[in-house]
Formats: sequence, C-alpha cells, structure tokens
Amino acid sequence: MKNMYGKLLWLLVIFVAKCLADGQDTSVLPEGYVDAAQRSTHTNNWAVLVDASRFWFNYRHVANVLSIYRSVKRLGIPDSQIILMIADDMACNARNPRPGQVYNNANQHINVYGDDVEVDYRGYEVTVENFVRLLTGRTQNGTARSKKLLSDAGSNVLIYLTGHGGDGFLKFQDSEEITSQELADGIQQMWEKKRYNELFFMVDTCQAASLYEKFTSPNVLAVASSLVGEDSLSHHVDPSIGVYMIDRYTYYALEFLEKVQPFSKRTIGEFLQVCPKRVCISTVGVRKDLYRRDPHKVPITDFFGAIRPTRVSTDRINVTMANEDDFVTNEKELPFKKPFKIVLESQFPSEFFK
Repeated sequence: MKNMYGKLLWLLVIFVAKCLADGQDTSVLPEGYVDAAQRSTHTNNWAVLVDASRFWFNYRHVANVLSIYRSVKRLGIPDSQIILMIADDMACNARNPRPGQVYNNANQHINVYGDDVEVDYRGYEVTVENFVRLLTGRTQNGTARSKKLLSDAGSNVLIYLTGHGGDGFLKFQDSEEITSQELADGIQQMWEKKRYNELFFMVDTCQAASLYEKFTSPNVLAVASSLVGEDSLSHHVDPSIGVYMIDRYTYYALEFLEKVQPFSKRTIGEFLQVCPKRVCISTVGVRKDLYRRDPHKVPITDFFGAIRPTRVSTDRINVTMANEDDFVTNEKELPFKKPFKIVLESQFPSEFFK
C-alpha cells in the first residue's frame, strides 16, 4: 500500500514539473469549471413586491409596484410565488375618478390593477414586522400559505421596494421605518436558513442606496434609484387626477422590461444601466461586490421570469396531443394551425412621451 501511494505521489510531482517546464499555469481552472460557476443553479423564482406608502398623493408608489407585478407575471412567475404588499388601496380611494382602476401613465393605456391582481398584504397589514417575518419565514400562526415566502436554497428571489426613504431607512405607512441594518439582518437570516440561492434587491426611493450599505450576505445583487443625499424623482403628472403617475427609475426599468420576452437573452447587466442620470436626474447605485457572477452573463429572466419554459397563446390548443410537434407546425403544411407567438399588449408605450 505504501509503495502504491509513493508511486502516485511521484507521478504527481512529474506532472507538475512537466506543466511548469511547458510554461503552463497550473493555478488556472479548466474552462468548463469557470463556465459552470457563471451558470445559475436555481430551481425556482420568487418575487416580493412592496409599496410602503399611504395617502392619495403617493398614487405613483402603488403604480410602481403594480407595474413591476404585471411584468414578472407576464414573464412567467405565477401568483403563488409572488408576494404583493400594498399599503393603500388607490383603486378604491374616494378621490379616484376611475374607481377600481390604477394607471401608470397619463394616457391611461392599461389598467395595471386589473381583474387578476392578487394582493397578499393590504392596507395596515403592510408593516415592518410583517415584512421582516415574511423574509425570515417567521410568520405568525394561522398565516395563510399564500402570504408566506416559501423559498428554499434553490430559489432566486427578487425584492422590490418603493416608497419614501431617507439616509438608512424606508418609511412604512408614514408611521414607522425599517432601517438598513434591519434589512441586512433579515437577508442574513434568509441566507443562514437557506431561503435563497441568489437575491436581487431593487429599491426606488430617495437616498435608496443607503438601504443596501449594511448588506454582508453572499449572492446578493442590489440596485437603487438614487445615491445617499439624492432624491428619487417622479416622471409625469396626470392633470385629470392631479397626481404623479410613476417614478422615473421604475418608468425606465419598465421600459426595458416591456421589451423582454420569456426566452430573451437580455441580461441583468443591461438592466442595471437602464436609467442614466440624464434621464433619471438621480444617480442609480449598484452593489455587486457580494454577487459571484458577472451580471452581463446573467439572463434578466433569472430574477424576473419563470424557471420553467413558458409559452402563451391566444389560440385554442388540443391538450390531448402528446408530442410537441403536434403543437408547433409548419403553416405551409397545415395552414389551419399556427405556431405559438407571444402577443401581449404593451404596458405603456414610451413613444407617447417622446
């Protein structure tokens, strides 16, 4: 046995010596290993979308979160894996001239409230305590399954926050605050309890970058609409209702997302550049030192889409057919069948504002 180990050790020494003699760098990993590190290993996607503001003059914050909600649903994340928190019901506000409707542009192109919106936490349920409990999995007894973040070690989690903030805090309900340290602690607990694989933290508020300064947990990528000391500004007013419709950063983020399809090759790296200062007026902040992958090699759908391939069709489908070839056919051979094509109405055509 000792002779065998001695021979193996001697062969290893010869191999290393040969590599050095040939000028090869033995410290460089094989290309396959490098590529594998850049690929995502997640198995499911979740989204936590929070509007923390009350009162009619904060209409735009509800429009912000509902617009992001519509985008992630369009790209395939089901309602069962989206937690939607809205602090005030603008659709039913007495000042709303269009009851039951919320728009994100003055042209009133599409109602983002819609008939298929599932709000999980509404009104005074949107508190700092409930938000932290949601992240850490410490919901109170009796909490409905639909109100729980049931993510695991294979989950990519998107967290989107909008509201009023300051240096190191975000206001909830205009009566309490969550601090950057509390956010960092909550995400740290998520990591320790294996509640995410990778996490994308996105916040649109004044001095938003201060909210990710305390983060230390691995595999976290963060983007903020403004740096410390800067305000995050609104985009435009609807004169018919007298309030701002959407914030600038979220507007340009949505303009990007509306061009993304479920099988798109657009990347998170591109998304991080959607709002330069000349259009945002504030400086977008990015925190990527905790993130192990190159954002320019990460598909946008790793966070904003579904992990399963999804196709949407307005045509009638025979679900008894067993083969994929039965569904997608050559139109020349069978003109009565049409190939699948995603046709969805644009959320808000940006050309209206050019």
